[in-house]
Amino acid sequence: MRYWLFFAAKLAFGALLFTGIWMGMEAFLPEPATIQDVKLGRFGQDLTWTTAIFVYFLAAAGALYVIVLDQRYRCRTCLRRLRMPVNVGAWDKMLRIGKPQMEYICTFGHGTLNVTLVNFTGEGDNWREHDDNIWRELESLSAGDRK
Repeated sequence: MRYWLFFAAKLAFGALLFTGIWMGMEAFLPEPATIQDVKLGRFGQDLTWTTAIFVYFLAAAGALYVIVLDQRYRCRTCLRRLRMPVNVGAWDKMLRIGKPQMEYICTFGHGTLNVTLVNFTGEGDNWREHDDNIWRELESLSAGDRK
């Protein structure tokens, strides 16, 4: 649940930021020209406004892309960035070994994310949650070495 609330908070912050940028554009950019009592439209008829709207759109689309990309590579439990990418599979042996994938892991052992590098069937990423068995096994191994 925290994962989706964090995503919603990032989207809300982005929306507030770009609403503020739009209000700033309206406050500081000059109004379009008036020709014989006909006020020209902002988009498509005034070069300053058209350029500003294009730049605004590209910045907003880029920010949305970065927000979604950042959220994709976060742990579903602790919201930390996933680390330690490892290649799994092989490009030249796809039929025998499996599709090439990139595997990311949470440094606190909450789970792993398998991102397929070749996507023929429309499958999404695979998040596998781990229980505490990994850490218990590591602690038992390190405790056994001390004796």
